[in-house]
Amino acid sequence: MPERERILLHTCCGPCATTCVERLSSERDVVLFFSNSNIAPEEEYIKRLRAAERLAEIMNVAIIQDAYDHEAWLRNIRGLEDEPEGGGRCGKCFAFSLAKAAAAAEKLGIPAFTTSLSVSRYKSSSQIFSVGRAFATFQSIDFKKRGGYDRSIELSRQYRLYRQKYCGCEFSRRV
Repeated sequence: MPERERILLHTCCGPCATTCVERLSSERDVVLFFSNSNIAPEEEYIKRLRAAERLAEIMNVAIIQDAYDHEAWLRNIRGLEDEPEGGGRCGKCFAFSLAKAAAAAEKLGIPAFTTSLSVSRYKSSSQIFSVGRAFATFQSIDFKKRGGYDRSIELSRQYRLYRQKYCGCEFSRRV
Protein backbone atom coordinates (compact mmCIF):
# COMPACT_ATOMS: atom_id res chain seq x y z
CA MET A 1 0.00 0.00 0.00
CA PRO A 2 1.51 3.37 -1.00
CA GLU A 3 2.36 5.83 1.73
CA ARG A 4 -0.05 8.75 2.02
CA GLU A 5 1.20 12.29 1.64
CA ARG A 6 1.36 14.29 4.86
CA ILE A 7 0.13 17.82 5.40
CA LEU A 8 0.82 20.12 8.33
CA LEU A 9 -2.26 21.92 9.61
CA HIS A 10 -1.52 25.15 11.44
CA THR A 11 -4.12 24.81 14.16
CA CYS A 12 -5.53 27.98 15.69
CA CYS A 13 -7.73 25.97 18.08
CA GLY A 14 -9.31 22.55 18.45
CA PRO A 15 -12.82 23.55 17.38
CA CYS A 16 -11.68 25.15 14.12
CA ALA A 17 -9.41 22.21 13.34
CA THR A 18 -12.23 19.64 13.62
CA THR A 19 -13.70 20.00 10.16
CA CYS A 20 -10.26 20.62 8.65
CA VAL A 21 -8.94 17.30 9.94
CA GLU A 22 -12.15 15.57 8.89
CA ARG A 23 -11.75 16.81 5.29
CA LEU A 24 -7.99 16.46 4.97
CA SER A 25 -7.66 13.03 6.55
CA SER A 26 -9.71 11.36 3.84
CA GLU A 27 -6.72 11.80 1.49
CA ARG A 28 -3.67 12.66 3.63
CA ASP A 29 -2.04 12.09 6.96
CA VAL A 30 -2.60 15.23 9.01
CA VAL A 31 -0.15 16.64 11.53
CA LEU A 32 -1.54 19.39 13.75
CA PHE A 33 0.81 22.29 14.45
CA PHE A 34 -0.30 24.36 17.42
CA SER A 35 1.56 27.65 17.02
CA ASN A 36 -0.33 30.52 18.61
CA SER A 37 1.90 33.04 20.35
CA ASN A 38 -0.82 35.61 19.65
CA ILE A 39 -3.09 34.13 22.31
CA ALA A 40 -3.32 36.01 25.60
CA PRO A 41 -3.41 35.50 28.46
CA GLU A 42 -1.28 32.36 28.71
CA GLU A 43 -4.09 30.59 30.60
CA GLU A 44 -6.24 30.99 27.47
CA TYR A 45 -3.41 29.58 25.37
CA ILE A 46 -3.28 26.51 27.60
CA LYS A 47 -7.07 25.96 27.38
CA ARG A 48 -6.87 26.06 23.57
CA LEU A 49 -3.81 23.80 23.51
CA ARG A 50 -5.61 21.22 25.68
CA ALA A 51 -8.60 21.28 23.30
CA ALA A 52 -6.29 20.75 20.31
CA GLU A 53 -4.54 17.87 22.11
CA ARG A 54 -7.93 16.31 22.88
CA LEU A 55 -8.92 16.63 19.22
CA ALA A 56 -5.65 14.99 18.14
CA GLU A 57 -6.41 12.07 20.43
CA ILE A 58 -10.03 11.76 19.27
CA MET A 59 -9.15 11.95 15.57
CA ASN A 60 -5.95 9.92 15.91
CA VAL A 61 -3.59 12.50 14.42
CA ALA A 62 -0.21 13.75 15.59
CA ILE A 63 0.14 17.16 17.23
CA ILE A 64 3.23 19.32 17.59
CA GLN A 65 3.30 22.28 19.94
CA ASP A 66 5.40 25.27 18.98
CA ALA A 67 7.04 27.35 21.72
CA TYR A 68 4.75 30.00 23.18
CA ASP A 69 6.40 33.42 22.84
CA HIS A 70 3.81 36.16 23.24
CA GLU A 71 6.51 38.84 23.60
CA ALA A 72 7.90 37.98 20.14
CA TRP A 73 4.39 38.18 18.71
CA LEU A 74 3.83 41.58 20.36
CA ARG A 75 7.10 42.87 18.85
CA ASN A 76 5.92 41.58 15.45
CA ILE A 77 2.65 43.54 15.52
CA ARG A 78 4.00 46.63 17.32
CA GLY A 79 2.33 49.79 16.02
CA LEU A 80 -0.78 47.91 14.89
CA GLU A 81 -2.42 47.45 18.30
CA ASP A 82 -5.24 49.85 17.47
CA GLU A 83 -6.02 48.36 14.04
CA PRO A 84 -9.56 47.08 13.66
CA GLU A 85 -10.19 43.36 13.66
CA GLY A 86 -9.46 42.09 10.14
CA GLY A 87 -6.98 44.90 9.48
CA GLY A 88 -3.22 45.13 9.26
CA ARG A 89 -2.59 43.55 12.65
CA CYS A 90 -4.36 40.38 11.53
CA GLY A 91 -2.25 40.22 8.37
CA LYS A 92 0.95 40.49 10.42
CA CYS A 93 -0.38 37.89 12.84
CA PHE A 94 -1.17 35.48 10.00
CA ALA A 95 2.31 36.01 8.54
CA PHE A 96 3.90 35.33 11.93
CA SER A 97 2.03 32.04 12.40
CA LEU A 98 2.31 30.86 8.80
CA ALA A 99 6.07 31.49 8.77
CA LYS A 100 6.39 29.26 11.82
CA ALA A 101 4.24 26.59 10.16
CA ALA A 102 6.29 26.76 6.94
CA ALA A 103 9.52 26.32 8.93
CA ALA A 104 8.05 23.40 10.89
CA ALA A 105 6.82 21.66 7.73
CA GLU A 106 10.23 22.02 6.12
CA LYS A 107 12.04 20.76 9.23
CA LEU A 108 9.71 17.75 9.45
CA GLY A 109 9.92 16.99 5.72
CA ILE A 110 6.21 17.57 5.24
CA PRO A 111 5.62 18.75 1.66
CA ALA A 112 2.63 21.05 2.27
CA PHE A 113 0.86 23.04 4.95
CA THR A 114 -2.36 24.94 5.40
CA THR A 115 -4.26 26.60 8.25
CA SER A 116 -7.47 26.11 10.16
CA LEU A 117 -7.89 29.89 10.31
CA SER A 118 -9.87 29.79 7.05
CA VAL A 119 -12.78 27.92 8.68
CA SER A 120 -13.80 30.91 10.79
CA ARG A 121 -16.56 33.15 9.52
CA TYR A 122 -14.75 35.94 11.38
CA LYS A 123 -11.54 35.67 9.33
CA SER A 124 -11.05 36.70 5.72
CA SER A 125 -9.89 33.70 3.72
CA SER A 126 -8.64 35.99 0.95
CA GLN A 127 -6.48 37.88 3.48
CA ILE A 128 -5.10 34.59 4.83
CA PHE A 129 -4.40 33.27 1.34
CA SER A 130 -2.76 36.52 0.30
CA VAL A 131 -0.32 36.15 3.20
CA GLY A 132 0.09 32.43 2.49
CA ARG A 133 1.27 33.05 -1.07
CA ALA A 134 4.64 34.10 0.39
CA PHE A 135 5.27 30.44 1.25
CA ALA A 136 5.87 27.99 -1.61
CA THR A 137 4.36 25.00 0.19
CA PHE A 138 1.23 26.76 1.51
CA GLN A 139 -2.08 25.39 0.25
CA SER A 140 -5.01 27.79 0.12
CA ILE A 141 -7.89 25.66 1.35
CA ASP A 142 -11.06 27.52 2.31
CA PHE A 143 -12.48 25.29 5.01
CA LYS A 144 -15.51 27.54 5.58
CA LYS A 145 -16.90 26.40 2.22
CA ARG A 146 -19.44 23.57 2.20
CA GLY A 147 -20.68 24.51 5.67
CA GLY A 148 -17.28 24.14 7.31
CA TYR A 149 -17.88 26.65 10.09
CA ASP A 150 -21.21 25.07 11.08
CA ARG A 151 -19.64 21.61 10.93
CA SER A 152 -16.82 22.79 13.23
CA ILE A 153 -19.38 23.93 15.79
CA GLU A 154 -21.24 20.62 15.53
CA LEU A 155 -18.07 18.56 15.95
CA SER A 156 -16.68 20.67 18.78
CA ARG A 157 -19.94 20.18 20.68
CA GLN A 158 -19.91 16.45 19.94
CA TYR A 159 -16.31 16.19 21.19
CA ARG A 160 -16.95 18.62 24.08
CA LEU A 161 -14.07 20.86 23.06
CA TYR A 162 -13.47 24.20 24.73
CA ARG A 163 -14.68 27.02 22.43
CA GLN A 164 -13.27 30.47 22.98
CA LYS A 165 -15.17 33.74 22.66
CA TYR A 166 -12.50 35.82 20.90
CA CYS A 167 -9.81 35.40 18.26
CA GLY A 168 -6.97 35.10 20.70
CA CYS A 169 -4.99 38.29 21.06
CA GLU A 170 -5.78 40.81 23.76
CA PHE A 171 -6.68 43.36 21.08
CA SER A 172 -9.46 41.18 19.65
CA ARG A 173 -11.17 41.07 23.06
CA ARG A 174 -12.00 44.75 22.70
CA VAL A 175 -14.45 44.05 19.88
